[in-house]
Amino acid sequence: MTPDNKKRLRVGILFGGRSGEHEVSLASAASVIRGLDLDKYEAVPIGITKEGHWLVGSAAQKMLPEVLKGGQRVVMAADPTDAALIPLDRSSGGQRMDVVFPVMHGTYGEDGTIQGLLDLAGLPFVGAGVLGSAIGMDKDVSKRLLQVAKIPVVPWIAVQRADWERDPKEIQKAIEKKFKYPMFVKPATLGSSVGMTKVHSREELAPALNLAAEFAMKILVEKCIVGREIEVSVLGNHDPKASIPGEIVPHREFYDYRAKYLEEGSQILIPAKLKPAQVKTIQEYAVEAFRALELSGMARVDFFLEKKGGKIYLNEVNTIPGFTSISMYPKMWEASGISFRELIDTLIELALEMHREKARTKYEIELPEGAAGALEA
Repeated sequence: MTPDNKKRLRVGILFGGRSGEHEVSLASAASVIRGLDLDKYEAVPIGITKEGHWLVGSAAQKMLPEVLKGGQRVVMAADPTDAALIPLDRSSGGQRMDVVFPVMHGTYGEDGTIQGLLDLAGLPFVGAGVLGSAIGMDKDVSKRLLQVAKIPVVPWIAVQRADWERDPKEIQKAIEKKFKYPMFVKPATLGSSVGMTKVHSREELAPALNLAAEFAMKILVEKCIVGREIEVSVLGNHDPKASIPGEIVPHREFYDYRAKYLEEGSQILIPAKLKPAQVKTIQEYAVEAFRALELSGMARVDFFLEKKGGKIYLNEVNTIPGFTSISMYPKMWEASGISFRELIDTLIELALEMHREKARTKYEIELPEGAAGALEA
């Protein structure tokens, strides 16, 4: 539905950004734009370069890399009474979106920073808000909250980059006391397996920690779970639902960045071959995690199903999951009966619903007559 049932909703598609997942974002955003119903929506591509410059695409720029190279430079106004996107050269008036669809993965896109700016600008947007985004991005903090919710998570240690650089021997000693080899080392605040290493021996530990430290101030070291990789999609605001689970069968030793985006060979099985009780448990954990981490709109929740013993571990939650042609989030919903176009429709409706809910919140108090003057005095 459009505001006046006549004009199309202007949907700002935010992509790119200052993140190690910049390229993945472009592929996801292109899929979202192709999935929009042009009878209902007008897509406005808004690219953010690796340097942080904001550019708006024109009708002539069909490919997103063109927007990043030749789009019009703009700034986002945080004033909710002003136009959201203002040209730097003042060559034309600003333009405001009806809703924004952030398709940005990782730092400065999925961590609450963009969400805070959009809140200040008074714009509805798809996905989790500031708190949920920040929690979901920090795998250490999210694991702590999931533990409180009694959802089993992969055992881990969080290492501050400053501590590792100050006393590497002590950090290595603490890690080896906690875990046996192999183990996984990755940035605590990034996705797409960027900076992630499977460490097989002591000789590989320091290089792995150094690599992860290049991408984040906090590093996660996790126990290696030998098991199947199961994923499930969640959709909703106050009444979230979980999709049919899917399974990733990587062709490499683990599902790293190359296996996800650069090489073929990994298998995607939807639905995953699971017992009914396992499906029920995974779906329940996914919805409980969605609620525990204060999420809204969408999330992809990743699990490990231990091969020996069958224990289920929640691995991580992705608040802006991939939307590429091979991405699990839309594929699992398609298998659950929701087409890609219907999914985009629903996500936009959920964004508008959450915006209306936020608008009901009071930010001022009504003072008794004369009280304002007394306070000013």
